[in-house]
Parts: sequence; C-alpha cells; structure tokens
Amino acid sequence: MPRLALYAIAVCVLATVAAVVSFAQGSWLGIVWVLLLGVSSNIAWYYVRKAKNDRAAEQGAGVS
Repeated sequence: MPRLALYAIAVCVLATVAAVVSFAQGSWLGIVWVLLLGVSSNIAWYYVRKAKNDRAAEQGAGVS
C-alpha cells in the first residue's frame, strides 16, 4: 500500500476520534472533523486505486 494512502488512513482514524470526542463534549466543532474525515478517506481511496491501476498497467506492458 502506498505511503500516502497509509498517511491518509491515519488521518481518517484520528479525525474520527476527534469528531467523537468533540460531539461527546457537546461541541459543534466535530463537523469540521467529519469533513476532514471525508476528504482524507477520498485521498486514501485515490492512492490505493492509483497504485492498483499502476500495477495493472505495468503487468500489461510487460506481457506484450
């Protein structure tokens, strides 16, 4: 798994914890953490799919 995807997943986990803590304390600041969670999860999926497509392209080029 690409390093950037792992970083994005770590941010997802931390943003989830921060959102839960914020909402548990009654703060609406948790909405910002939920938005950060959405962005970081999209970044993680992008880099995972990019790595998968790059591997498929390399295998396809090597076969020909």
